[in-house]
Amino acid sequence: MNNNKPRLRDGRKSNTRELYSLNEIPEEVIVKLCGHIVFLAAVGRKDISGDDFGDALAKAVNGVHYGSPIGIVDVAAGKMAWSVKTIKTRQPLNARTASLISGRNSPDYSYGIENPHDDIQKTGVAVLKIWNERINIAYSKFNPVRSMVLIRNYDLTQFVLFEEEIQQVIPSNYVWRVNRSGNLEGYDVQTNRHCFTWQPHGAQFTIKAKLPSNVFKFEVKKPTSLDEQAFLMTLQYGKDWVHILS
Repeated sequence: MNNNKPRLRDGRKSNTRELYSLNEIPEEVIVKLCGHIVFLAAVGRKDISGDDFGDALAKAVNGVHYGSPIGIVDVAAGKMAWSVKTIKTRQPLNARTASLISGRNSPDYSYGIENPHDDIQKTGVAVLKIWNERINIAYSKFNPVRSMVLIRNYDLTQFVLFEEEIQQVIPSNYVWRVNRSGNLEGYDVQTNRHCFTWQPHGAQFTIKAKLPSNVFKFEVKKPTSLDEQAFLMTLQYGKDWVHILS
């Protein structure tokens, strides 16, 4: 008998469809992710984007990478979904925090707050309510919903990978302050930890995440760049591939 969760007569079946437990990413998924990165580097790419990471994850889990996010969901495999983020830094293996840009968040559009500095606490609450609603949209279709973050170095050879479960936040748990740049920063009331930043110009919302203790750290060999002419010869590329329309 499982002593952690009691069995209830009126209990509903969980709608969760986990491929694996939180932050226990299978080695085969990591190897497939790295394979896509190696391929991009081999064809001459100097860096990868969030869309590249989304493509790589979708292939690694046999999922779908959405062109337009569903709430906050970029990639899904069945009922399991991820918001994917990638960050570039010189020494990813030493990273302790990560700034996760989480898209446009407009209290003006959503709540009619024209001047966000008139009442920064009201603006901060609105920002977090908008974020919560995007989470609601995600959970209406998927469960679990996680963030997957890839921190990379400048030559795509060192990486840190981790997941976090995405849950709604309680707006009253945060107090907002204005920094020197005029941006709003949200701090945890209990710990005074800087948790969020919101920029009035551009309405960009950023989450300040602490890396969990069990992140995945790995290095990838830098591939030799494919020779363009040799590759075209392999495809038997010639003028018959080109149809000039005008």
